[in-house]
Amino acid sequence: MRGPARHDVLVAHQPAYLPWPGYFSRLLDVDRLVLLDHVPYSERGWQNRNFVTGPLGERIRLTVPVTRVFGEPLAKALVADDRWRGRHWRTLREAYGRAAHWPGLEQRLLPIYEHPWTHLADLNQALLAVMLDAFGLEVRLERSSEIAPDGAKTAMLADLCRRMGTNVLRVGTGAADYLDTAWLTERGIGVEVATYHPPAVMRPSTGAAASALDLLAHHGPGALRLLEAGGRLHPQAPTIEETNA
Repeated sequence: MRGPARHDVLVAHQPAYLPWPGYFSRLLDVDRLVLLDHVPYSERGWQNRNFVTGPLGERIRLTVPVTRVFGEPLAKALVADDRWRGRHWRTLREAYGRAAHWPGLEQRLLPIYEHPWTHLADLNQALLAVMLDAFGLEVRLERSSEIAPDGAKTAMLADLCRRMGTNVLRVGTGAADYLDTAWLTERGIGVEVATYHPPAVMRPSTGAAASALDLLAHHGPGALRLLEAGGRLHPQAPTIEETNA
């Protein structure tokens, strides 16, 4: 999937907290990601939580406490308190302190966990920028709240394509629940569904359930190759299920 940057493709996704590898695998050949921060905050989504792998291989869930009014956009979701930063940082150091490539990653992440964040979307964008750089992916982050697209769901994504000058929409498997591909086709917009399956050579813990930090900490420069090996593009909605879609 890796190749020259495709300027005809739009990838748009909510800014997630320490996302899984599949979040990044769909960005291998694009030069920008639109962060959907104008959409309603999802209480059961991945915007404020994710899993990391502990020193014994156990899954540990990290959750950023959020204060928000029901129905408000993600951009307005506020971080509830400041105590989570110390807890998360201690967990990350315990989980990855002995990983071969943790020292370099630690230097990039520490300033983020030392900063007192007020808005969840700002925190997630800062973490995404560090992780993209660690993977060696030159992807510009743009916010949908600044673009202000019209419509909702399929119509909103189509309007984003129009505003961004793209004619291919790349989504994860979760979009199959609401995306009207026929409607998009009628308007000249193609759809690519990105899937990710961890290659067999990866540590068992670096699967779909773990943050991509696990991949970066243990594989360093080789993490990008493993994204390439596990990422696939499909021209139509898949019939399989994936977590963290």
